[in-house]
Amino acid sequence: MFGLAILFGCLVGLALGLTGGGGGVFAVPLLVYGLAVAPREAVGISLASVGGTALAGVVPRLWRGEVELRTGLLFAVAGMIGAPIGSYLSTLFPEKMLLVMFGCLMLVVAWRMWAKTRNPELATGVCVTESLDKADRSACQRDQEGTLRLTAKCARLLVLVGLLTGVLSGMFGVGGGFVIVPALVLFSGMKIHRAVGTSLLVIFLISVSGVTSYVAAGRELSLDLTMQFLIGGMFGIWLGGLISRKLKGPTLQKVFATAVVLVAVFVIIKTAIL
Repeated sequence: MFGLAILFGCLVGLALGLTGGGGGVFAVPLLVYGLAVAPREAVGISLASVGGTALAGVVPRLWRGEVELRTGLLFAVAGMIGAPIGSYLSTLFPEKMLLVMFGCLMLVVAWRMWAKTRNPELATGVCVTESLDKADRSACQRDQEGTLRLTAKCARLLVLVGLLTGVLSGMFGVGGGFVIVPALVLFSGMKIHRAVGTSLLVIFLISVSGVTSYVAAGRELSLDLTMQFLIGGMFGIWLGGLISRKLKGPTLQKVFATAVVLVAVFVIIKTAIL
């Protein structure tokens, strides 16, 4: 099990390094069906390992200036508020129902990732700016230098999306990157490579909130398994970062979306049979 946990952690880190999200989507089913971990404990291990892996990935991106701190922190604070809410909501459902809901969430994730490949703005990182000739009704706008104009309307939008991300994180043990990356690009006009780096920062901070509420509720968390997942994740996110620089974004997103669909179908069928 030792080697298998590290391998699974590596796969989770690889997803994070490639896309800036998706780690938790794979972590929970890998823990439940690959390592026979109880679904509720899998949520805690997923939050802790994905958060630690995201931290390892965001540090070099911070150094390279690929993280937008102000926007990321605003998003993360809202998400940290939402995580305990999601953690509480998870206790209201039977474990089987939670897994089926998780599988359905994964299908939504796959649809979002595939849809991103058809959106020119997401593929090129084009930002909405003040200099457009036609009227711009976007809640969030950027100036010629690409700096976000954080108006009250823009802040409210980012807080709302961040809050939703936190609820999903606490409820299903996912980092929320599949929501964060497209949200940052579509709603704040952030370029895609900065959105990936900023997403890792948000995932780390939201995971801290989720793990804290998980432990505070007196739930069991295997430190040994979490560390193994984390070791594999750190290697995976480093490898994912290297590969992402060589592959085209749209192709990568389609491969990722296909993998998520396969895992989702497996989770739903497996849960229905059991």
